[in-house]
Amino acid sequence: MWERNLVLSAPGKVILHGEHAVVHGKVALAVALDLRTFLRLRPCAEGRVCVRLPGVGVVRSWDTPRLQALRRGFAADFDESKSPSVEQLDTLREFAGIAAGASAPESLATLAFLYMCLAISAKYGDVLSVDILVWSELPTGAGLGSSAAYAVCLAAALLTACGAISCPLKEGESTARWTEEELTLINSWAFQGERVIHGNPSGVDNAVGTWGGALRYQSGKITPLKRVPTLRILLTNTKVPRSTKVLVAGVKEKILKFPAIMNPVLDSIDAISQECQSVLEAMPANPSPEYYPVLEELFDINQHHLNVIGVGHPSLDRLCRVTASHGLHSKLTGAGGGGCGITLLRPDTSPLAVEAAKRDLCACGFECWETNIGAPGVTLHSFSSLNAEVLHALSES
Repeated sequence: MWERNLVLSAPGKVILHGEHAVVHGKVALAVALDLRTFLRLRPCAEGRVCVRLPGVGVVRSWDTPRLQALRRGFAADFDESKSPSVEQLDTLREFAGIAAGASAPESLATLAFLYMCLAISAKYGDVLSVDILVWSELPTGAGLGSSAAYAVCLAAALLTACGAISCPLKEGESTARWTEEELTLINSWAFQGERVIHGNPSGVDNAVGTWGGALRYQSGKITPLKRVPTLRILLTNTKVPRSTKVLVAGVKEKILKFPAIMNPVLDSIDAISQECQSVLEAMPANPSPEYYPVLEELFDINQHHLNVIGVGHPSLDRLCRVTASHGLHSKLTGAGGGGCGITLLRPDTSPLAVEAAKRDLCACGFECWETNIGAPGVTLHSFSSLNAEVLHALSES
């Protein structure tokens, strides 16, 4: 029986450089975004498992004996290195009353919860009677890693409650993180949760959610960057919907049509990612203001390249123009064609300029957050360390 209240969080992610080029074997840099998903786990009345996800309208609970029986009915073993099988997911859909092929966020979030709850308890002990509430600062479906932050939080909470990993938060501490070995286990299970939701994810989003900071990704290989600075940014959601699949296909078509023109553009994007990595790794040891103009110029060059390969959008052009009028530099992040953009804020950027830029962006109908990148990965929190908004959200019972 688990007897403690836990609160933990995991960050979202943005692609700093290398979106689209990464599909063609080039380097991408992904960074942790300090808009976070929070999870509260507490003991539940004996014999129930409850999950509430107010952001996607999920309120579900099940009898623990029914979940135990369901788990015993699975032929295959659960393991953090094994993909969820089609049969397992079909059985869980039927159990939860989710239609085959349902792709709404609430259906996928419920399915991922059930899979991870049963799989982790099967490997490490009984299904625990717990009440889980998840609340997020991240918008869903905006390419900001909200599903991975959810999967990372679930994995860390369930593994801690099952005793598979320690509970590192000591009396009097405000936050704590797990050991490298424990983080690797959290990441493996979070990846399985992402597989339930996305089918065939790259693993980048859950790795960023687990380790935080910045990661280099190339041809399936994920490498955390050693010590990176925390950078201030504006994150802007244009709210223009787009299809990643259609945009990726459009880039591929352009490369096939104009290989001699397009391949050098991809090579240049690759060089931007590598140059940015060098700058980020040099910054902590020598926090000089001269790095910021370089980072700004890399933003500008990459944004032009992304327009060249066909993933720009008038809303993103407008975002760049508005921020440029305040002396700030922006680029799209992720799939493009709308979606989100990021704007770099230098340490000496005046608060007035930031507020004016935010005001003008909101006047365009965009949503805007002032936040950080290079944020910490999955973290345990004491209640006293949480801000009022998070405390209020997590106290909804």
